[in-house]
Amino acid sequence: QATLLESGGGSVQAGESLTLSCVYSGTESDRNCVAWFRRVPGKQREGIARIYTSTGTTQYVGSVEGRFTISRDETKNTVYLQMRRLNVEDTGIYYCAATFVCLDWPLDETAFRSWGQGTQVTVSS
Repeated sequence: QATLLESGGGSVQAGESLTLSCVYSGTESDRNCVAWFRRVPGKQREGIARIYTSTGTTQYVGSVEGRFTISRDETKNTVYLQMRRLNVEDTGIYYCAATFVCLDWPLDETAFRSWGQGTQVTVSS
């Protein structure tokens, strides 16, 4: 299993930006697919973006597409989630997760074997 460590969460005003980082370790097969999930108050945890670290291929859920960008820096073993034009509905705990393959969309969290501890993002109006 990969080991994942998120950072970058915090409190911002609506309309502002925030970038989350996920530093990973493990074999390439352990983290071939890295995704960001979030749990917003009152809802189940949802996968919002994924990236295949070998190819850079990305996919986003509709509520964040165009505002969020997932990327990776293989030299730093890090996956980023750049979040722009944040709104109060983006408030929640954000998790980084990794697995070998993640074909399902919407993302199936049971397919992910490795998880970070989560980082809180709070957006106020």
